[in-house]
Amino acid sequence: MATAQQFEDLHVWQDARALVKDIYTVSKQRAFYRDFGLRDQIRRAATSTMSNIAEGFERGYRKEFIQFLSIAKGSTGEVRSQLYVALDQEYVTEKEFTALRDAALSLSRRIAKFISYLEKYPSNSRVRKPV
Repeated sequence: MATAQQFEDLHVWQDARALVKDIYTVSKQRAFYRDFGLRDQIRRAATSTMSNIAEGFERGYRKEFIQFLSIAKGSTGEVRSQLYVALDQEYVTEKEFTALRDAALSLSRRIAKFISYLEKYPSNSRVRKPV
């Protein structure tokens, strides 16, 4: 297994970071911004995806990393679900919704593929070198 040096090198983390940026951008729009509950929840879910990838990687072991990637994948699903609420409340346009949903779906698929890749290695293997 190739060993990444830091979580910032992981493409899934980079994609999660881009999704967070996009979610923050769209949720700054006036009507969306005023819905404190939805705004905060979708931001937390997107940030959770990015953070769980980082935390799992930093733990160092494959088994824990897979567990945190699974949580990240769930948070990505939560973002997609909340995007439907934003669309139904007309906080986002159909075009914004589609772009964000597609980005979240793509990220979810990449995380799933990454989990499958990691599952091929022995349970005691490390995902990064100890510091």
